[in-house]
Amino acid sequence: MKVFSLALLALLLAALWTGSQGVSLRSSYSTCCYKDMFIRKKILASNIKSYQKTPSHCSHRAVRVELLNGKKYCVDPEERWFQQYQRQKKTTSAST
Repeated sequence: MKVFSLALLALLLAALWTGSQGVSLRSSYSTCCYKDMFIRKKILASNIKSYQKTPSHCSHRAVRVELLNGKKYCVDPEERWFQQYQRQKKTTSAST
């Protein structure tokens, strides 16, 4: 019984500590992309709302792309179409 109580207390303290730090135990890994999450087809630039690189601790280097309809996809940053999209965005933002 004492072991169970001690384990429960440790779990509660860990939950309180992560809550006070503003960090979730799984939040940083939920932004990672895994092998089966990648989309291979080209996404039209006009459908892309935003994109964000995955954190360095993730096992796969990727970019999470959010579409105008709210859907999110993982994209290989080395994909030719995505490289062209980034260049287009840079030249557009540099000219404005």
